[in-house]
Amino acid sequence: MIAVVSIGPLERWLIDGIVQFVSDYYSRFGISVEEVGEVPAEPFSVAFNPRRNQYLGRVFLPTLSSLATKLEAIAVVGITDLDLYEEGLNFIFGLANPSLRSAIVSVRRLRNEFYSLEPDENLLLRRAVKEVMHELGHVFGLPHCPNPKCVMHFSNSLVDTDVKGPLYCPICERKLIENLRKLGVLK
Repeated sequence: MIAVVSIGPLERWLIDGIVQFVSDYYSRFGISVEEVGEVPAEPFSVAFNPRRNQYLGRVFLPTLSSLATKLEAIAVVGITDLDLYEEGLNFIFGLANPSLRSAIVSVRRLRNEFYSLEPDENLLLRRAVKEVMHELGHVFGLPHCPNPKCVMHFSNSLVDTDVKGPLYCPICERKLIENLRKLGVLK
């Protein structure tokens, strides 16, 4: 099972839409996807950098990893509206660690409102799905892909996210299947 958890409150339709898409994809491999509830954002206050007004993404991963272990999940992805960063980067849409079997995705900069544009729920859902699929790809050992249409293409900006599709290209999908076999998830 892949567990999806919201960190802090998020719109129900957004979580449901992400879970539905990821479930539709990974069910082809016999992997279920379940939304496992909400974790309060307060315990992650240690990740907050007041100078930047952002949260250090890597701080979330060990806690999510322990949740994966507790739930006996093959992976866990946290979704939050907190603004995330990593050292050397202005911001990140998400981050994953294959050895921890965990990923974190922020929808803060995926929202049109962040850029003073009109809200667009459909666009937000498409962007969030792409970032969750991307980070799950990393959890399962996929590197970045040079194909700008592949979900594993690196998103340096929102334009990159909007250009790429929500699915793995044939090369990345073959690697994904191979990696899932190595992990013992597929026979």
